[in-house]
Formats: sequence, C-alpha cells, structure tokens
Amino acid sequence: MKRNRLRELLDADKPTVGTHVITPWPGIVEVIGQTGAFDYIEYVGEYSPFNLELLDNFGRAIELFPEMSSMMKVEEQTKGFIATRAIDAGIQNVLFTDCRSAQEVKECIQVVRPETPEAGGTHGAGMRRNVGYVAYAGSEAWVKAMNDVVIAIMIEKKGAMENLEEILSIKGVDMVQFGPADYSISIGKPGQGGSPEVQKAHRDMIELALKKGVPPRVEVASFEQTKPYIEMGVRHFCIGWDLAVLFRWCHQQAKGMQELLDRG
Repeated sequence: MKRNRLRELLDADKPTVGTHVITPWPGIVEVIGQTGAFDYIEYVGEYSPFNLELLDNFGRAIELFPEMSSMMKVEEQTKGFIATRAIDAGIQNVLFTDCRSAQEVKECIQVVRPETPEAGGTHGAGMRRNVGYVAYAGSEAWVKAMNDVVIAIMIEKKGAMENLEEILSIKGVDMVQFGPADYSISIGKPGQGGSPEVQKAHRDMIELALKKGVPPRVEVASFEQTKPYIEMGVRHFCIGWDLAVLFRWCHQQAKGMQELLDRG
C-alpha cells in the first residue's frame, strides 16, 4: 500500500505544504506531481463535481508520485459515504467540513478508522483499489493505513469555535483549519471574513490549537501571505487553488493585452 507522505511528516513534526485542486482531471495531478513542489494535493470535493470512477482515477494519478500524498475535502451531507469511498479510492487523508460540536467531530473520526477494538471505528474491509482490490483487503497493512489517515477538521462554524477546546482534546484530530467565510456567515456577518472580529477568531483558534498540540493549517493564495502565520508558530499550509490561479492569469493577461492594443 502507498506511503502516506502527509502522515509521515506530521509524525516527524515537520512542516507540510499542499495545494488545492477543484478541477478533478487526473492530468492536473500529474502536472503538479512532476514539479515535486508539494507534499500533498487536496482535492476540494466540496466544490467540485465527481463520481466514484473519477475518485479511483485521481487515486491512480497520485500513486505515480511516491513522495506526494493526497487529501479530499468532504462536504457535510453524506460525509461518511464520501470519506470512505475517497480513502478506498486511494485518496489517503480527509478534511471534514461544517462540524459544530465535539460529537460531530467524533463521528467523522469514527467513519474513517477501522472497526477494531483499539480504533473503535466503523470502516470495514472492502475490495477496492487502495488495497489492490484483493491483495490487502482486511489485512494488517490496511488497518494500519486506516489508522494513519490524517483527519483534518474545519473550524468554520460558531458552534465549533464555542466548543473548540473540547474538539481539540479529541484523540484522532490530527489537524484543524479555520474557515473565515463560513464563520462570518454563522455569526450573522456574511461576507466579512476579513473583518477584525473574524480574523481575531482565526488567531484565537491557531493559538489554542498550538497550546493543545494539534497542528493548525492555514490556506493562503501565495507564499508571501504565510509570514504572519509562521511568526505565530504555524508550520502547515495549503497554497493556491487551480481555478483561482487560472482566473487571475486570465484577468491579468487580458487586461495587459487590452492596454497594449488600446482597447482599455
């Protein structure tokens, strides 16, 4: 079974850098993988159309790059089904969205971990591609892989911030990330993700996570934006979104051409 690069780095207490893709074409995975620039790719499934065959192909593309692993961002509804099928397709780690309580976080962990007496999960053996369909199904290697899945939790709801200390105390929470857009909505101030109030909540989350020994991850559009977070002690980042990069390029280049052609 494939090495989980993200788990290895977390366990070694080393920094990690990932990038997001919303376009589910496996060729995007190959382009990114060939750069050797990232420890993992996060497939933002919450914002993207997909089917089960596509998840298998995404997992196949990731396996071309031994030094890179993967993650899928899973939406609230049908999270158990999507998370287990993503893992079983070869997408090794999961980012869960929209949790509001410690109990909901525990349920996320439970659907990922194997149903062993020690792990207490509900994830059972299956003849799917992450185990070679028949080669490792239900094996000790599979159990270890399920215990190694990095489980990240979005802290993006008012309830999650109110229950943050309890959430951070749960065994199995490997990483947390603040979501300013959803948080601003949940406190009745939509569109104010960059406001001082919301940004303070972000800093509070980071500080408490570091205090509790749970690695906080921060999403940024470019490496220049990481400096203040690094100064806070953050060592885990996911940088850029494929669609955002494409949008900015089109906007900048078209504007430049319009000016050169006197079409502005």
